[in-house]
Formats: sequence, C-alpha cells, structure tokens
Amino acid sequence: MSKHAKSERANAPESSKRMKRRAYEAKLRELHGELVKVQEWAKEQGAKICIVFEGRDGAGKGGVIKSITERVSPRVFRVMALPPPTEREKSQMILQRYVTHLPAAGEIVIFDRSWYNRAGVERVMGLCTDEQASRFLATVPGVEQAIIDSGVILLKYWLEVSPEEQTRRIEQPIEDPRKIWKLSPMDLESYSRWYDYSRARDAMFAATDSDVAPWYVAYSDDKRRTRLAIISHILSQIPYKEIERKKVTLPKRQNADGYVEPPYARHLVPGLSASATA
Repeated sequence: MSKHAKSERANAPESSKRMKRRAYEAKLRELHGELVKVQEWAKEQGAKICIVFEGRDGAGKGGVIKSITERVSPRVFRVMALPPPTEREKSQMILQRYVTHLPAAGEIVIFDRSWYNRAGVERVMGLCTDEQASRFLATVPGVEQAIIDSGVILLKYWLEVSPEEQTRRIEQPIEDPRKIWKLSPMDLESYSRWYDYSRARDAMFAATDSDVAPWYVAYSDDKRRTRLAIISHILSQIPYKEIERKKVTLPKRQNADGYVEPPYARHLVPGLSASATA
C-alpha cells in the first residue's frame, strides 16, 4: 500500500479477524426483528425515513441494502436505484429527479446512490463541470434542511473500502457469470481513479457533513461486521417503539362440501409433483 493510502486508512478501526457466518446470522436475525418493529411503527405513526448510501465501487452498498430489506415489506422499505438520466432529466436541476422519490408517511426509502452522484461519479468522470459540482455542493445543505424540516428522518452513509479489498471484490465478477453484470466500462475506468474519488469525497464531506445531516462513515473490509454495524446504527437513529399486536391464530379452513379436483390438463413445471389437495 502506498504512503498516501496508508494515511487515508489511519483512522479506520482494526479488526483481528473477520466475523464468522454463524455469529453473523444469529445477530442479523435479531436485527431483522427490530427492523420489522421499525416498519410497523413507521406505518402506524406515519413516519418518513430516508436512508442514503454512497461509497466507493466495491464497498458493499448492495449487500448492506439487501441485508436491511430481505425480511421487511417492499411496500414500506422502498429501494431506489435510479437509471442514468434521460436527455430531459439531464436538463433538470440534479435534485429534481430524486425529490419525487422521497418518502411519504409510513415509508422508508433507501437510495442506492443518490443526488450525490453529482459530487462523485459525475465530477470524477467529467459528466459535469467543476462549476456545476461546486454549485451543487453549495445548494444541497439547504435542500437537505428543507427535507428534514418536512418531517423526514434523513440518514447518510458512506462506505469506505481499502484499495486491496476493492481490487479483490472488483476482480471477482470478471470470471463469475452471476456477477459480470456488475462491471461496466465506466466501473473499470472509475477503478483507476482512486485518488480523484478521494478528493471528490473530501470536498463532499467538507460541504455537506452538517450537524443536521451528518455523514456516517463505515469501513467495510469485513462485510458481515459492516452490515450489522450499519443496521444497528440505523436502529439507534430512529425513535421507534414496538407496536402491540394481537396474537395471530389461523381460522379453521372450510369443508370441501363435495368439491373434487377436476382432471383438466395443466402446464406443469417439469420435475415437480402435484401436492395433495383437501
């Protein structure tokens, strides 16, 4: 690792070894139960929660988001990963296409990359001018204040990964047909610009890390610890309470009353047998 990379990692917490799967899954199960409580509380209270995930390529944003949402309702926890802007959207204010996706009452919206594309990939890859990026950074704190003033709980996370771990993770999809879709020509070009992204990140933090909308940084070389830590932190930032629910009991299923399954032809999926019906 270069001297610059070493200094950049100086504040990263050290971990003697990576978390084992069994311990991870046990803790994740517990946290999933708490996320369900958040979901039911948000629905009852009409809470509005917006969670922004940014970070370096390969830092694990997708895995964190999946770990948050895999046991909750997609009608409450909505994940927004917007496609590249259309020609019309390119002419709009950068925040305009995102504002429409902010949460309404009873919703938790997770942005898998967000309006901060302007401060990151667009700036580094020359998709906007430095003047446009600077103007965005000057504007966004006021917009985020307005979002918070409207009653939204806004949480912003930046995932940071070491150069070595980023390389290992980005190399994986090259030979894996399940993951090759993750690598685009822009991803490969972005990979070579580590320090350009460092400078863009630093400028973004300097302009938008405020008391009302701080950036929370997660060092993500250990994916499992990172997922648990971020979920735990999210839970600590939301003033939820467990909503009392009536005990669920299954009603008695109706009698067949002479119904017989008809022998009509069906287009069955090969390899599966029909289950018995009542």
